[in-house]
Amino acid sequence: MGVRASRSWILCVGRWILGPRWNAWPAGGQQAVAKGAPAPCAVGGGREWDKGVSVTTIPGSSWERAAGGTVLWALLTALGAAAQKPQACAPWCPRNSMCVNATACRCNPGFKALFGDVFTDPTDTCEDINECAPPRSLSCGRFADCKNVDGSYYCECIQGYELTSGERNFSTESQNTCQDVDECSSGQHQCHSSAVCSNTIGTYKCRCRPGWEPVPGSPNGPVNTVCQADILSNWTPPPGVHSQALSQFLDRMQALSRDFKTTSAKDTIQNLIQLTDELLGAPGDLQQLAQTDQNRVATQVLTGMEQSLRMLATTLPVGPFVYRSRLGTELSLVVAEKEAEGNITIGQSHGRVLLDWAVASEEGDSGNKVAGILSSPRMDKTLLANASLVLEPEERTELEAAHEVPLRGARLQLLSAVNSIFVSNRKTQRLSSPVTFAFSHLPQTPGPRQELICAFWKNDSQGHGHWATTGCRKLGSQNGSVTCQCNHLSSFAVLMAHFDFEDPKLALVTKVGLSLSLVCLLLCILTFLLVRPIQGPRTTVHLHLCVCLFVGSAIFLAGIENEGGQVGLRCRLVAALLHYCFLAAFCWMSLEGLQLYFLVVRVFQGQGPRTRWLCLFGYGVPLLIVAISAAANGQGYGRELCCWLSLEGGFLWSFVGPVTAIVLCNAVVFVITVWRLTQKFSEINPDMKKLKKARVLTVTAIAQLVVLGCTWVFGLFLFQPQSWHNQVLAYIFTALNCLQGLFLFVLHCLLNKKVRAEYRKWACVMAGNKYSEFASSSTATSHQTSRVPRPSESGM
Repeated sequence: MGVRASRSWILCVGRWILGPRWNAWPAGGQQAVAKGAPAPCAVGGGREWDKGVSVTTIPGSSWERAAGGTVLWALLTALGAAAQKPQACAPWCPRNSMCVNATACRCNPGFKALFGDVFTDPTDTCEDINECAPPRSLSCGRFADCKNVDGSYYCECIQGYELTSGERNFSTESQNTCQDVDECSSGQHQCHSSAVCSNTIGTYKCRCRPGWEPVPGSPNGPVNTVCQADILSNWTPPPGVHSQALSQFLDRMQALSRDFKTTSAKDTIQNLIQLTDELLGAPGDLQQLAQTDQNRVATQVLTGMEQSLRMLATTLPVGPFVYRSRLGTELSLVVAEKEAEGNITIGQSHGRVLLDWAVASEEGDSGNKVAGILSSPRMDKTLLANASLVLEPEERTELEAAHEVPLRGARLQLLSAVNSIFVSNRKTQRLSSPVTFAFSHLPQTPGPRQELICAFWKNDSQGHGHWATTGCRKLGSQNGSVTCQCNHLSSFAVLMAHFDFEDPKLALVTKVGLSLSLVCLLLCILTFLLVRPIQGPRTTVHLHLCVCLFVGSAIFLAGIENEGGQVGLRCRLVAALLHYCFLAAFCWMSLEGLQLYFLVVRVFQGQGPRTRWLCLFGYGVPLLIVAISAAANGQGYGRELCCWLSLEGGFLWSFVGPVTAIVLCNAVVFVITVWRLTQKFSEINPDMKKLKKARVLTVTAIAQLVVLGCTWVFGLFLFQPQSWHNQVLAYIFTALNCLQGLFLFVLHCLLNKKVRAEYRKWACVMAGNKYSEFASSSTATSHQTSRVPRPSESGM
């Protein structure tokens, strides 16, 4: 509002008019203000001109609150105090009001009376105007509230927000700069030391770390959350895996969890590592589990150790912590403040890791940062000894392009300890910056088709695991150390991978050669069954020998390759059948040596063992060996690349041992036989006919032993993964395998006169010709005049 005055000048300070000799009244001239008395002026100041009279207002607070206004009023009043006489003022003006004249009062700004701003009723009062309440609700903008005070109001940000300027209050919506306050990063939260602060819009929550749980009666989320550790939250037996050793291990872990206290975190870490060492040092029945179950247990142990160490490390004081168990397991970790930045190097004898502290904590985590490496040298000797390597399609394509042949798979040899890298950040599948590792390993120079690789243990959706190389690359290797770089964290190791590439030429030779061998073996079986003139104990031995070789070759051709890479029931069954068939073939070959012994050494005394005893020995002994082998180590049947006996634990000797014994025994028998034949030929009146037949039989048996024995000598070396001449041996073994059936067919059928006669007879019958009467009678006469040979003498 403005005021008019009769003086040549008038001065307003705040809401009051001051002047030496003047009459003042409100703008509009409705009321007069007493002379020399303070009069209301318009809020905000202004200037009004009337008949050469100037009116000036000075913005500011009320006269009572303006110390400067008091001084100025006193100064101006002193100039004309003698000539002035104050006007009368209503003495009954209530609180929060001002005098207008002797009969009226006006409420101060921000207040109002019941019947208007100016009132004359002495009983009326000035009440505060609530600017924040409807219908005069003032808008302060987003994330702000209006606060009413006596005679005025102000705006302030709601809880969890603050002005960017740092001020507490503001007046209008245009001044609103309210933004969320991160109580977690700024340290304004009140979370318990056992909880982790998690910022939310406008507020924050206190939650328990992974592996921790709220104490009874403390909810997980509000600011009063108090947590306690549960270090066994992830230590549960894999579904379907039954192991007494694993159950005992988990029971001891439960006891360790019950006794855990935050103040004894270091002791708990040491006990945890010792328990794991004892499990890996004496695995018990874990080694009898199927390979897939062993992989699941390995996954459980690796992830459980990683998560437990991560959780326990958060309770340690800031600084490094190192521990080495008596079995060689090493742990090195560093706990740093949440503000830690830059690179950190952590190392011990098995490996070193270089990483950025920025990848050590996840977003919103207000706790300390943790980084560590755990090296277990015993993991590869128990649960991961036969683990497989799964190559990504891109890696497989690169290898096949480099060698120009299809890749069948890879055989692995662990050269280093299994190193588990962990940080306080749980989301390490893809890091913002790569992590560099340097792992020490057994010194070994890669051979042809071999490569040193950095691999990590990858879990699948079913809890199984395998080695993989995705996201990792080798930077270099020297002096028994390999440097790698990965964009994720897991459990790592240095592997020697021997890549097996399929040779199309060898595959073709194998299929064609074995097919020819099967045809020849089938002809031998039919010949021994249908040609009556050669029937006898020796023919029985040859028949069963060919049957065993035929079945074994057919199984070898159809199922020797393990294309899936995982050793399953089918592969184990194929390996066991091959083991049985080839052992049976050698047993029947040893029975031929026994027949020669009875023929020559015993000087034709008796016919030798009966057929049922021959069958009992020829089929019963291999069955007993296979049964004992399967009971002792059923996991020894099958490999990643082929369905044959495993090289681990000397299981291959369950085939090599009996075969070596049979070959040596036959060799001794043949030496004795040759020696006795020499003695017989030197006698005065030797039976030349019988001696010549025995000599032929001996030479035939020796030739048969040489072919079969040499084949499997090369076959044994064929499956050695470290042989640099593996391809040459493969061709020799394949050629000899193909010659087995053909050799037996030529030796026992085509070189036998009686068999050739039967073949000619069958050929004439099939051609439609019949023997003449002369041929038939001649044959009958020759049979009548000649002595019928004993079965043991029939043959050549």
